[in-house]
Amino acid sequence: MIRDVIIIGGGIVGASTAWQLKQRFPGRSVLLLEKEAGFGFHQTGHNSGVIHAGVYYEPGSLKARFCREGLTATLGFCRREGIPHEQCGKLIVAVEDAEFSRLEALYDRCWRNGVRAERLDAVALREREPNVDGRAAIFVPETGIVDYGAVCRRMLEKFRAAGGQCRTNTEVTAIREDNNRVEVATSAGSFQGERLVACAGLMSDRLALEQGLKIDFRIVPVRGEFYRLPDNRRGFIKHLIYPVPDPALPFVGVHLTRTVDGGITVGPNAVLGWKREGYGQFNFNAADALDVVRFPGFWKLAARHWRHGISEYANALWKRGYLKQVQRLCPELTLDDLLPHPAGIRAQAVKTDGTLAHDFLFAESPRSLHVCNAPSPAATSAIPIGAHICDKIDQV
Repeated sequence: MIRDVIIIGGGIVGASTAWQLKQRFPGRSVLLLEKEAGFGFHQTGHNSGVIHAGVYYEPGSLKARFCREGLTATLGFCRREGIPHEQCGKLIVAVEDAEFSRLEALYDRCWRNGVRAERLDAVALREREPNVDGRAAIFVPETGIVDYGAVCRRMLEKFRAAGGQCRTNTEVTAIREDNNRVEVATSAGSFQGERLVACAGLMSDRLALEQGLKIDFRIVPVRGEFYRLPDNRRGFIKHLIYPVPDPALPFVGVHLTRTVDGGITVGPNAVLGWKREGYGQFNFNAADALDVVRFPGFWKLAARHWRHGISEYANALWKRGYLKQVQRLCPELTLDDLLPHPAGIRAQAVKTDGTLAHDFLFAESPRSLHVCNAPSPAATSAIPIGAHICDKIDQV
């Protein structure tokens, strides 16, 4: 049997694409393949659950556009489907005078991206968040929280109810394309399709290379380690609390995030991951590590950011160093407040010149489309990304 479309990857981007394909083309046969036993096991299920408003992103970029569209679409989906969520708002807090100019630049970028924002002085900040210490802040009221795993699973329920098919425990081992179809070899047999969409996240570069596509990047896994606050700290913050990011660095820094179940997480940091799916204590895989060290772009990236990388590793190994980052925002917290919480792995696309791919990347062949880089806020943006992919398939 030849399907109209085969989708690889059961994370939220693959789920969104599958669901929207069946909505738009109900008569087409769509098969989704997932190598794990369930859905949303990787980046979808290991993030902070923030529905981003679009504060940080370059105006006019796909990332900025998809985030704004995704905010509205995600909230609408959650309301219609009864998925717990909350727009609790976000505070970006300046703790030093040197951060004021960067905070003001973020305020300006908010409005350029169509994001509502409010300046707060130290007194107004303390009124909103008595446990947060800062000199000034920006309040972004539209930012929210949700369990993206729940969103992903609901999308796939709707996909299957519309006649779509899912296969779990089905790992792709080879992809072959000719003028008539794409053949996908897997651990559970071979499947043929008129079109292929790959939403493989941490494995996106490997699948593109397996198919013989020319790409100028590799995935460098970045491990983000989280802690959670104890139950007696529930209600410690009312909003999400972020530092002012350093524009010279690729990540926003350790922050405090409320979760929809009433908890509070702290993190993540950003350290090199030596295992693409390494969420536990032992996080080394020889093949994954070799991919990193053999890629020239990694060494060029490391040459730019080695000081920050060492600092992040030191704080990952030394819990008190991690705590100091948190205490810049919330001085009252102690070592006893930092309880273990599952880590996440970010699929960071790095180009051969050592620069980070900050926007979405796609690779195409006559019958395939690979989502090669879906950076944060990909979960927020999953619905417009899926719609974008449907548009591309509709053009064929």
